[in-house]
Amino acid sequence: MSEEQRVCTLQHELIHAQHSDDGLMKLLSSEKEERLTRRETALALIDSFEYANVERIYEGEPYAMAEALGVTYAVLIDYQTWLHDTVLL
Repeated sequence: MSEEQRVCTLQHELIHAQHSDDGLMKLLSSEKEERLTRRETALALIDSFEYANVERIYEGEPYAMAEALGVTYAVLIDYQTWLHDTVLL
């Protein structure tokens, strides 16, 4: 695993553990639990100001942005999905 993969995976699993401690696993379906965990992982690892700067620098190219932010492509896409969904609210 790359350093980015290790960091993202560890953060993801820590959030799963926190949800279990909070009792959310009993309240949510496994699909909803995973979606929530992925979103929280992205929000924990990506700073919004840094994201905006990197998006401008790399002109939205996701692989370059993920590398610059020190996250995996999947975490970047989860963050972008959250941004999209938040703007539409």
